[in-house]
Amino acid sequence: MKICLISFDYWGFDYYIIEELKKKGIEASHINLNDFKYTYSNVFIRIANGFSKVFLNKNIKRVKKQNFVLNHLEKLGHQDIILTIRPDLLDRKTHKIIKTKTNRYIAYLYDSIKRFPVKHLSKGIFDDIFSFDREECNYYNFKRITNYIYLPKKEIDETKTYKNSVFIVMSKDERLKTLNSISQKFDELNIDYKFIVKSNKNVEWLNSKIEITREDIGFEDIKKLIEDSKIMMDISRSANTGLSFRFFESLAYQKKIITTNQSVKKYAFYDPNNILVINPKNPEIPKSFFETEYKPLSDEIYNKYTINNWVKTVFGI
Repeated sequence: MKICLISFDYWGFDYYIIEELKKKGIEASHINLNDFKYTYSNVFIRIANGFSKVFLNKNIKRVKKQNFVLNHLEKLGHQDIILTIRPDLLDRKTHKIIKTKTNRYIAYLYDSIKRFPVKHLSKGIFDDIFSFDREECNYYNFKRITNYIYLPKKEIDETKTYKNSVFIVMSKDERLKTLNSISQKFDELNIDYKFIVKSNKNVEWLNSKIEITREDIGFEDIKKLIEDSKIMMDISRSANTGLSFRFFESLAYQKKIITTNQSVKKYAFYDPNNILVINPKNPEIPKSFFETEYKPLSDEIYNKYTINNWVKTVFGI
């Protein structure tokens, strides 16, 4: 069987899908849009592209990106299944061409369509659309599936000492006020934390203990920060009811997590001992949550969220 994944794998999560498919003896290929690099050869072409975008509604860089995908796919030949993650990055015309290259064409949405709109692709393109967002699945009749545990399960080490009690890294966006409020609560409770915000500008009103960085934080660096922290934190975007990868990393590391995502209570792995759900507008954080240890999940529940089960479900293998 031949399967191709087309995605923008900035964080490296999609890599594990390919590795899992290969473990199952499948000829798996990855067209990674993160590998696409385009630079204008001179300033005149940059200016011409500006006019093209404004007056012709045509972006040279976007056209080159579509061709990057199609050229790679042409070399790979016909596929049994093609999965696209972040389908909003390709136009409808390109998707229609991709569809002719496979027996089954499917998509996975790991973020809300309010953030990455795909309404123009929802009909006549994909055989199935999977989504992590419960509400959008109900509204648009998508197939629901969560993100996945991509890491091997870590054993609990009760002797380990941690550099940080709580850790989160996030971009500068509408969640910043919530992060600031939570940091103030931790200060009141005398709980140490490592909060990192990726931003090109300083935020004057932010708690001085929150770190601002202009540098990209690598995937391996984030994993090391998770390992060095006792508890993880997730602040969900207001548009999302799906679960971020932070939850599945917490399952793999067997760590507690604090979250603003109320929908986590509907999932089989939810345990109030392990997951503290707080109100983003008025975050109440009981110190007792820090005084109990992580309660391991049963194998039956844990395995439901592994990448092995994800691959079986999405690809039907």
